Amino acid sequence: MNTLQIVWKNISKQTGSTILSILLTAFGVAILCVLSITSESFEKQLENNSKNIDLVIGAKGSPLQLILSSVYHIDNPTGNIPLAEAEKLQNNPLIKLAVPVSLGDNYRGHRIVGTDSSFLTLYETKVLQGRLFQKDYEVVIGTDVAHKQKLKIGDHIHSSHGLSKGGHSHDDHPFTVVGILAHNNNITDNLILTSLSSVWDVHGIAHDEHHEELTTEELQAKEDLAETRDAYLHHHGEATDEEHDHAHEDDQSADSDRVVKSIGADMIHSSGLEITALLVQYQSPAAIAVLPKFIAQNTQMQAASPAIESARLFSLLGVGIDSLQILAYIIMAIAGLSVFISLYNALKQRKYDLAIMRALGASKLKLFTLVIFEGMVITIIGGFLGLLFAHIALYYISLQTSQSADFINTFKLNPIELIFVLLACIIGIISALIPAIKAYKTTISHILSGN
Repeated sequence: MNTLQIVWKNISKQTGSTILSILLTAFGVAILCVLSITSESFEKQLENNSKNIDLVIGAKGSPLQLILSSVYHIDNPTGNIPLAEAEKLQNNPLIKLAVPVSLGDNYRGHRIVGTDSSFLTLYETKVLQGRLFQKDYEVVIGTDVAHKQKLKIGDHIHSSHGLSKGGHSHDDHPFTVVGILAHNNNITDNLILTSLSSVWDVHGIAHDEHHEELTTEELQAKEDLAETRDAYLHHHGEATDEEHDHAHEDDQSADSDRVVKSIGADMIHSSGLEITALLVQYQSPAAIAVLPKFIAQNTQMQAASPAIESARLFSLLGVGIDSLQILAYIIMAIAGLSVFISLYNALKQRKYDLAIMRALGASKLKLFTLVIFEGMVITIIGGFLGLLFAHIALYYISLQTSQSADFINTFKLNPIELIFVLLACIIGIISALIPAIKAYKTTISHILSGN
């Protein structure tokens, strides 16, 4: 019988204490793995999703909520802002890039984002298959959306109202998939992109229609100006100079064009078009101090920094994570104590077995090794069982999060998990050290004589 067989036979005799030690080790390893993987994944996603965004401009409210909804897509927006105000900011010399974002619908949990081509520039991604949307009701989807929902170019999808599953379905307005984004390891992998006008149209908000109305106004304005011009010419009919008449008509035509342009501008600004937020990239470091203050003092909007709000969020989460990690280490220490008690008690019951083994030729080192192996086997089993528990828990966590916030790779083995298993193994060795030394010092004559 080899060493491992002897070890297995010994630990199987102490079923209750062995199972308790294994479970304590498993729970300690599982908690450490879950906390480590989720915090690392979350921090990495925070960095990847906001690394090119210096400022987010949106409706007044919670700055953190604005960041979570517009950058990380894991909360509801604070409201909408007028498109006209956003367009004014886009021309600010302190702004290098300003990307409009309009939210409101989802497809099976994946958020549909109304935007333009600058969104791809901001997130440093590109269309891998197909092309970018060019018409209303065309969408470009992330790689994870295509994979999870089994979508391909040419497929039609129906959006649902709201930012989570279960909303009212817009069956009258199907979207057509025209492109699939390259994998970018950030939020774009789980988003569905379309034009701003598509988002407005699906909610019945007039956008292109204002061009038709503008044309009607133009015609009416031209007719009014024509009547005014005719009346003016009739009143000044005594003017006989032909060149003067032509010059006067040119002036009236220019006045007509100015009136039409004024009407168009007024209608665009009064049409009520809104977006959810504006994602801003600074032109220079000077904008850090100037632009947020300017927006706060001169507009009805708010400006929030993803870097500041993300750091604040992670600092709040870090307190809870640190506390749970301390709890996990305490559980691991209790598991080590359980292994020690189990082996120490088992050693008392097996002292005659050890003496007989020594009488049959087993060395002191052999007995020492057997006890050490027992501690290692118990904690290694507990460690790998903890990995199983951890990934089951991570899978459950991934099911509870929305599709747009899916940032945990449930079935990927992280190198740090093996470190935790190694830590459990070391705890097992330390716990078995005192019983192993006691076995090493076993005296055949004393045990067999009953002293």
